[in-house]
Amino acid sequence: MTDELSIRVERSFKNIAPESWSKLAGASRTGSVLPYNPFISHAFLSSLEESGSATDKAGWLGNHLLLETDGGELIGAVVGYLKSHSQGEYVFDHGWADAFERAGGRYYPKLQCSIPFTPATGPRLLVAEGQDREAIQPALAESLKEVTRQLGVSSAHITFLPEDEAAVFEDDGYLHRTDQQFHFINEGYADHNSFLETLASRKRKALKKERRAALEGGISIDWLTGSDLTENIWDQFFAFYMDTGSRKWGRPYLTRKFYSLIGERMPDDVLLVMAKREGRYIAGAINFIGDETLYGRHWGCIEDHPFLHFEVCYHQAIDFALAKKLKRVEAGAQGEHKLARGYLPVVTHSAHYIGHQGLRRAVADYLKHEREQVEEMSEILTEHSPFRKGERQDI
Repeated sequence: MTDELSIRVERSFKNIAPESWSKLAGASRTGSVLPYNPFISHAFLSSLEESGSATDKAGWLGNHLLLETDGGELIGAVVGYLKSHSQGEYVFDHGWADAFERAGGRYYPKLQCSIPFTPATGPRLLVAEGQDREAIQPALAESLKEVTRQLGVSSAHITFLPEDEAAVFEDDGYLHRTDQQFHFINEGYADHNSFLETLASRKRKALKKERRAALEGGISIDWLTGSDLTENIWDQFFAFYMDTGSRKWGRPYLTRKFYSLIGERMPDDVLLVMAKREGRYIAGAINFIGDETLYGRHWGCIEDHPFLHFEVCYHQAIDFALAKKLKRVEAGAQGEHKLARGYLPVVTHSAHYIGHQGLRRAVADYLKHEREQVEEMSEILTEHSPFRKGERQDI
């Protein structure tokens, strides 16, 4: 960095002007060199904080790195949190923490650079439009290490970042970790039937049968976005989220206020896929809409029906993406069952700075073998995709 630039750490998005943040590439729909990613928008991040979902009390203390000129212009940033646990991250390091603490170390707090509760790939080294990305991104990566040392914490973890940013961190000495998710890639299909025609006959018939079965008993599907997202609708969806989240995670992460805030601040970026039976909604899934990608997030229901989860979360997401000419559907973490529904394995990336040399060496050795396993598993799963030979998507 030059003498004209400085790094500071900001605890709260209340102290970051939305208009300054919107100049960071990918954080706004207007005039960006990167596709808009709703999760790095000021509206989304401030809603997590103001709703009480991602706060110090919840174990997410804001620790956002801001790169500014002497005049106070924001030209780069890294969203970060001091974490007292490893919950809500979807890149699991519990084994690292246990091993370090058994050896007498102190793993927590750690610095987590990610979007809370959101396993979706997106920019992490944020650079303002018109600035030199090739100079600023390495400066941010190096500054992150320095802040980690100054805080005296064990480590910094940057998760679900693009592959090109992973290379920036790796060049600066961070450890590179990979995992996999399942994404649907739109190859220019006119509609869902056009997509189905690329599948093997047996797989195509099975999915058609599954979709019919999901809507038996008079179930219908609504897409709700924008002004459709009333407080009454949020009440109903939150009931689904709480019921399923309580059984799945023990304690759902997001508060009811969070949904009101995003409904107010970014309603056109939100899609609720809601299932209705006998005049009332019984299940739903929330999705976020980017310039090129539909991001599937939480699902919940108050009635159990065969295949309804697959219809609401996966098939309807594909329908919406095709209708809006989006390039991709990211359907969240894990789930090999997505493969049979046209979602193919995609490698995800994270970067890790670990101060203690002994722990660093052990983790580096572990990650080398883990990357090999991820690559091998992706190849195996791709070979078992539902696409006809010669039709399989290359991603």
